[in-house]
Amino acid sequence: MTAEYPFESHFFNNNGFKYHYLDEGSGHPVVMVHGNPSWSFFYRHLVEKLAAAGYRAIAPDHIGCGRSDKPAASDYPYILERRIADLDNFINHLGLKKLTLVVHDWGGMIGLSWALKHMDKIASFIIMNTSAFPLPQSKPFPWTIALARTPLLGDILVKGGNAFVRGATKYCVKKPMAKEIAAAYREPYDSWSHRVAVREFVRDIPLNPCDTSWHIVHETSKLMPHIMDVPALLLWGEKDFVFDKHFLAEWQKRLPDLECHTFPQAGHYLLEDAFAEIWPLIEKALAPFSISGEAT
Repeated sequence: MTAEYPFESHFFNNNGFKYHYLDEGSGHPVVMVHGNPSWSFFYRHLVEKLAAAGYRAIAPDHIGCGRSDKPAASDYPYILERRIADLDNFINHLGLKKLTLVVHDWGGMIGLSWALKHMDKIASFIIMNTSAFPLPQSKPFPWTIALARTPLLGDILVKGGNAFVRGATKYCVKKPMAKEIAAAYREPYDSWSHRVAVREFVRDIPLNPCDTSWHIVHETSKLMPHIMDVPALLLWGEKDFVFDKHFLAEWQKRLPDLECHTFPQAGHYLLEDAFAEIWPLIEKALAPFSISGEAT
């Protein structure tokens, strides 16, 4: 534990692998699913605020990320289908009956793919700079991510030089990140073998129907209208160079009635750039569950 991450660690045995998570406070459960190349540290301020406000703040680390086990790719299938199954195992392990789901980046595809098939467990959604559909036709695939996917070169850049994680701490924010915060984002990914998930997440991004995870993305996109069956909030950093205006336009086209708030000076890690503006919106969205939500 550190001053910036002052939480007790919890672990769940997920098919033989240690699955790390935070579980702070009590009350209506709020489950926060991170993306790549971050970990539960991304949600640290939200965890503190939620726990103090009378909610149960739960933030897991995907296998290979944060303080969870980091098996070799030969020992664990680093694909979307397994990520969704892991989340399902985790939710069932905690026995959660009704929860608010918070998602960001690739955590959106994982979390929403799970949630849209388990809507009986969903009280509300809070969605940040992510996707629940294939790459929009208007959006060029970012060259930086394409480099990270390239055979051999990707291993050298991502696993050898830690370029993906280091780049994120510099280019995914618009307010310069303090050295100690950037170091905390990098901390779990401190060696070649500990960066396997970062590399495999990028490789698993489905771009066409031949890719392994394409069918899940396609199916999730068809289920998207059910997001509107419960209260839902879209929060968007406008300076994100990956989940950018093309993705935002796609969200608004597919779900025109979805409540949306944009932050013109926030990047991909919008909780770093605009947390002070975002927290009141989340607090308001969760207010209906502050007393009536299930504490499990």
